[in-house]
Amino acid sequence: MFLTRDTGLRDTGQKVPELVEGPSRNSIISLLAQQEAWEDFLAYRLLKGRFDWHEFDEADTYVEQERYLPLATRIAQGENLGIPKKKTINKMGTGKKRVVYSFEPDEMLMLKLIAFLLYKYDSHFSPNCYAFRRGKKAHDAIIAINKAIRSQRMWAYKLDIHDYFNSISIPILLPLLKETLADDPSLFCFFEAMLTNPKVCINKNKEVAEEQHGVMAGTPTAPFLADVYLNEVDHYFDENNVIYARYSDDIILFATDFETLQQHKATLLRFLEKYQLEVNPDKEKIYSPDEPFEFLGFKCHGHDIDISEATKQKMKGKIKRAAKALLRWKNRNHIEAEKAMKALINVFNRKFFENDDPETLTWSRWFFPLINQTEGLKEIDHYLQQNIRFLSTGKHGKSNYKVDYNQLKSLGYRSLVNEYYKSKEITDSVRATAG
Repeated sequence: MFLTRDTGLRDTGQKVPELVEGPSRNSIISLLAQQEAWEDFLAYRLLKGRFDWHEFDEADTYVEQERYLPLATRIAQGENLGIPKKKTINKMGTGKKRVVYSFEPDEMLMLKLIAFLLYKYDSHFSPNCYAFRRGKKAHDAIIAINKAIRSQRMWAYKLDIHDYFNSISIPILLPLLKETLADDPSLFCFFEAMLTNPKVCINKNKEVAEEQHGVMAGTPTAPFLADVYLNEVDHYFDENNVIYARYSDDIILFATDFETLQQHKATLLRFLEKYQLEVNPDKEKIYSPDEPFEFLGFKCHGHDIDISEATKQKMKGKIKRAAKALLRWKNRNHIEAEKAMKALINVFNRKFFENDDPETLTWSRWFFPLINQTEGLKEIDHYLQQNIRFLSTGKHGKSNYKVDYNQLKSLGYRSLVNEYYKSKEITDSVRATAG
């Protein structure tokens, strides 16, 4: 069990729990000081493509030199992490803002290891929960839904929880978390200390304020804690044989008739009220059996899977803003049009096909493996081409078409549709060889 003390080591302003006997050998807290656990963690992230080689080399050196030991020791002795930093960033390039939190780099890396080790609790979660699950991904939700629906005419209700991670009630979460981590009281006490510390650093001047911050979006353990929070909800719909899927703050459920759908909706909303969560009204929608439903960026209608309307609008917004910014840069610095056009092409080649950030899913990784329709890709292709040509004149008009498709290709432009079919050919070829 824990006593209370003030370490004086960090200015958190909070009493920090202390281990009397230390964590048990099987506790995740004990594993933080074991090199084998770190090596397994690095190998897993490397195999999953979550490290580039530079990041892996730095992390491998960090582990080889056992630089994790001082922090692991302090955590085992009951010391809390430092004060998290609060940051407001653009939300998916839409111009909207979202709040994220981070700790010091070594603390964030430690939380990533803890998140990796938390997969041991995966069996506690319902099969209709798809976020932060080993061996499950968002694509599996779409596949499972389409398989469950088959040729049935189904009504659907979809919602998005407003600011989910940061609005989670810690007093409600802690008993749920204690039950989940019943075999690891040391780990529970670590989380309790981290989550109940209200202090956050709110600006570059390191000014500290106190606030309710939920499980702190942006921290590596937040997805696990968010799954714990709505575990009861997920299990309820699974046990009552409702076609339902949740990926973090996105939820969709189905029914064969409108009245039953309304009943399921009412039940879900009662659960969210119980957990003090708010629905984002802009992302709440009922779909009739005759219209495609949208979930996780996909638009599904029968066996047809395409990119959702919301996804297309977000991407068009990103393209438009990037093109306008590059035009201002071009005019202000008297840059040649081709240089600005090439810059816009490079921005979206990275977003669509490759990215220096291994944590970022490109369109080729997210959409290509699952979609079987290309209308959405064609629409984005056409819109991007328009904006590349816009940089040649600063206007939208027929004169822009003096820049033909071959010129766009010479600047590095890659069509989403063409790249999609190339990826399908490679996939089909691999399957044929494996077969």
